[in-house]
Amino acid sequence: MKFLRKQLDKLEPLFERGGKLERLFPVFEAMDSFMFTSGKTAQSGAHIRDGIDMKRLMMIVVYALLPATLFAMYNAGYQEMLAAGTAAEDIGLMAAFLGGAWKFLPLYIVTLAAGGIIEATFSIIRKHEINEGFLVTSLLYPLIVPPDLPLWQAAMGIAFGVLIGKEIFGGTGMNVLNPALTGRIFLFFAYPGQISGDSVWIAGKENWIDGWSGATPLAQFYGGTTHDTVLMPDGQTVMTWWDAFVGMIPGSLGETSALACFIGAFILIITKVGSWRIMAGCMIGMFAMAGLFNLIAVNSFMQVPWYWHLVTGGFAFGMVFMATDPVSAASTDTGRWIYGILIGVLTVLVRVVNPAYPEGMMLAIIFMNVFAPTIDYYVVKSNIKRREKRLGLQ
Repeated sequence: MKFLRKQLDKLEPLFERGGKLERLFPVFEAMDSFMFTSGKTAQSGAHIRDGIDMKRLMMIVVYALLPATLFAMYNAGYQEMLAAGTAAEDIGLMAAFLGGAWKFLPLYIVTLAAGGIIEATFSIIRKHEINEGFLVTSLLYPLIVPPDLPLWQAAMGIAFGVLIGKEIFGGTGMNVLNPALTGRIFLFFAYPGQISGDSVWIAGKENWIDGWSGATPLAQFYGGTTHDTVLMPDGQTVMTWWDAFVGMIPGSLGETSALACFIGAFILIITKVGSWRIMAGCMIGMFAMAGLFNLIAVNSFMQVPWYWHLVTGGFAFGMVFMATDPVSAASTDTGRWIYGILIGVLTVLVRVVNPAYPEGMMLAIIFMNVFAPTIDYYVVKSNIKRREKRLGLQ
């Protein structure tokens, strides 16, 4: 490491102001700060004295994502081998993990390359450092797409997400929409047949194709299945609630395991990086809306209990990692409650009212991203009015 540090120190003058490669300083700084902590110190008193910075903040989110990421690789390989005809008891842990890694890593590498080039380009143009926010975006994005997503589509999706979801608003800290989710929505509407159509997620065709999406088990409630088990599209496989909770079902890479998501939630909450108010609000909204539909149910889908909504589709993943994005979410404490509750309500509403699209978490979060500033505005305005009334200024 000392040798590497010396080499970087020798190269640094080339990238500093007046150097031959001055315009590429953001790229050099990103590489240097990724491998080593900064050797520079503040020359005057800092306004905020805290041990956390952007890098540490982003790394905590990455650590929280690791359980979902590792399980995603294992489950993708497991579902592929299962769909290929291998008996469940014959599937080895390492074989499944390596098979899933072969699906996940190309998506991740393409995401890093395509999105990273855009991030670096804008940093060079704007002459500022490459922000660490993309480190999280690049890991979130491949976890919310199908395992067999064509790599060119993965590149298009992340490029759209970074450009339209973030850079167009000014970059990290300025974005209104969650970049990873914006890229996923672009793919959903641009290539619906490949992202959520009948030909996707179905095992048993000429080549193995992803299994079933997280939304499909939810849709099976229309078929009159029980609330303890769900009959899958092949007519034989039965998915239990515990299977869905642990994540041993087909689906988007990182969204299948609610258990892995809750481990990540625990890490985010104890480190105070993720808002527990938003997560609790999502749970309350989902519980209330599901309960309301249960009371007025006229079909089996309206009878789906809250605990199935929790473990199917992308609800758990979205609640923990997407809804809590500190930039695109509400920032006031009261606003976070309102924001989370409305996400839970809208998710169940879309799932139940629109049978053709029984997964609403993605659209619910993006929709509430747009209204988060408005929620905060009225919360602050309400607080000001209340204080003015208390002080007799009204």
